[in-house]
Amino acid sequence: MEFKWPVRVYIEDTDAGGIVYYVNYLKYMERARTEFLRHLGADHAEMIRQGAMFVIHSADIKYQEPAYLDDELEVTVVIEKIKRTYVCFQQQIFCSGRMLTEASIKGVCVIKESMKPCSIPPNIVSALQAYKGDS
Repeated sequence: MEFKWPVRVYIEDTDAGGIVYYVNYLKYMERARTEFLRHLGADHAEMIRQGAMFVIHSADIKYQEPAYLDDELEVTVVIEKIKRTYVCFQQQIFCSGRMLTEASIKGVCVIKESMKPCSIPPNIVSALQAYKGDS
């Protein structure tokens, strides 16, 4: 299953030529993952209050075409893999049906104080598995 999140490109997102600055694609993807988890009922703030949080372990991103000022983008999130301590996402950014950017993102659940990996909370695992269609 695929989650989609709309994003518009603002002047603050671009360089002097009106092209989206490369790191902002990662920001768009972060927002989409956050909204995806919110859509599933996962509360980042509550998770942090309970002493755990997601951090990004790795990102493999490929830029194919640029986005420009005022473009309306669509950022997708697909769960690729769910394990005890981490989730792998496939993400893409589209503009008018053209794929601009794609990435594989690995998010690891860690204990806030030590930054050591820990099990993803059961309610989040259940929501992720239900969305992915895992049994």
